Amino acid sequence: LSPSCTGRQETKHRKGSDSGSLGPTDFLKLKALSDGPPKELKIRLIKVESGDRETFIASEVEEKRIPLEEICIKNTASEIIRSCKGARVKGKFKESYLLPAFSVKPIITTEEPIPREKLNPPTPSIYLESKRDAFSPVLLQFCTDPKNPVTVIRGLAGSLRLNLGLFSTKSLVEANAEQAVEVRTQVQQPADENWDPSGTGQTWPCESSRSHTTIAKYAQYQASSFQESLQEEKGSDEEDDDDEKEKEKDKKPGEQKPLGKIIKFGTNIDLSDPKRWKPQLQELQKLPAFMRVASSGNMLSHVGHTILGMNTVQLYMKVPGSRTPGHQENNNFCSVNINIGPGDCEWFSVHENYWQAINDFCEKHGVDYLTGSWWPVLEDLYNANIPVYRFIQRPGDLVWINAGTVHWVQAVGWCNNIAWNVGPLNGYQYQLALERFEWNEVKKVKSIVPMIHVSWNVARTLKITEPDTYKMVKHCLLQSMKHIQILRDQLVAEGKKISYQSRVKDEPAYYCNECDVEVFDLLFVTSENNSRKTYVVHCEDCARQRSPNLNNVVVLEQYRIEELMSAYDSFNLVSERARYSPKASILFIYLF
Repeated sequence: LSPSCTGRQETKHRKGSDSGSLGPTDFLKLKALSDGPPKELKIRLIKVESGDRETFIASEVEEKRIPLEEICIKNTASEIIRSCKGARVKGKFKESYLLPAFSVKPIITTEEPIPREKLNPPTPSIYLESKRDAFSPVLLQFCTDPKNPVTVIRGLAGSLRLNLGLFSTKSLVEANAEQAVEVRTQVQQPADENWDPSGTGQTWPCESSRSHTTIAKYAQYQASSFQESLQEEKGSDEEDDDDEKEKEKDKKPGEQKPLGKIIKFGTNIDLSDPKRWKPQLQELQKLPAFMRVASSGNMLSHVGHTILGMNTVQLYMKVPGSRTPGHQENNNFCSVNINIGPGDCEWFSVHENYWQAINDFCEKHGVDYLTGSWWPVLEDLYNANIPVYRFIQRPGDLVWINAGTVHWVQAVGWCNNIAWNVGPLNGYQYQLALERFEWNEVKKVKSIVPMIHVSWNVARTLKITEPDTYKMVKHCLLQSMKHIQILRDQLVAEGKKISYQSRVKDEPAYYCNECDVEVFDLLFVTSENNSRKTYVVHCEDCARQRSPNLNNVVVLEQYRIEELMSAYDSFNLVSERARYSPKASILFIYLF
């Protein structure tokens, strides 16, 4: 198609005109042609089907199609779509959303043996002396440094004048006595031990039975447990304690160890309701922005819907010995945990670099790393050259768990804790979140955070100044567009109709009903019950397992391709503002 006029010379002679003579119009034509051949811009219109609508993308014919394997984040959305259309991909197109060249993970050498005394490294501990310290960019820098797996912030409640009494058991009962509490029944053990049910040896599996109660009933149990402990202390004497120690020394290898008493741990108490928990949630607004439940720089605030316990607050009510087994946070996100008190908690943590080694231990002991309940045997970790951070969290202390850190926690005394996740938008956090997103798919475990959905929301709403983060997000969007366009073309080639149905406000991200993988943009929908009109979303693979030709499967498209192209082209690296000068604030950082 040529929109320009070629200016062809007229060859017919007018009636009565002399064939050898030229009129004024002819002179003008000759003058125009003498300036050189006419220039034209040849344009090809590429048809793009989007739902029930057809649109066209103008593309210059002279521009060569870039091979799909050569496409990178420097290319425009039009170039990406053009390459996808000319790729002729056979079968399912599957590529990683991550590019190894963009990795920002710290290099930690594990070949040389670490001296035993260094296998318990000192835990970074920041003592805040004022509100200004808490809001210093240096604090954010330190907490999110990939080399620091965990940071304990001492004196936070005091420096920010946080009223943690709002989260005391008494206040909780007064606020909402009938709130549901998940209860884990466990065996009380020393924090650095985990005995098997027979009591003959230490092991990794850490099983507990599950039940439910209310805040009021658990508060009663927590109080009676404390009273019983006081009575036991009064009734015991030092000689009895010495006798027990002597018996422990004389215990022969393989001899059965007496099991501890049965305890109940109140966990996963939902504090998301802003009406019921208004004073508590308002109090947490005093925290620095990067620690808050919601903030503009927090990826979890761009999910668009609630993820309980991640972008909402959860409460834990404990008695001594209550255990949170070993884990990494969902999709490797950072977490914030504040001890309300009055008792302490003991923490163990390991850098993300060693998670695969710990995964191997779990496999060896027959427990699933991602979904099972396990408590590491410390001696196993030390023998494997894995350093373990170990520290006490006192009332008012905030523990910042950095992205991907493996950790496990045990209550030393009677206490309550509040916790939630945050996703600071930096390269390390984003990379680890996407890595776990893809690993979860391999292991057929649901990614609680829909990372493709979040990445597009971040690109639309945030300005990124950090080059590594920008490159990773842009590459994820690139891969997402390639997956979508190639799948669309394959469906259209099969004669499958794609119906456009735009998203509505606060609509959640979608997951496959069978395999739990995130399904973005192109939804494969079936009707499970025609009378009730219930519809179920599937990924392409699971939809084809039900019906290879996708009969009785409706394909819905939630974004027009032009929308995604526009968002992709508009997402650019923003020039960084003047860096913060560390001289403006001094933080006292202690290692213990």
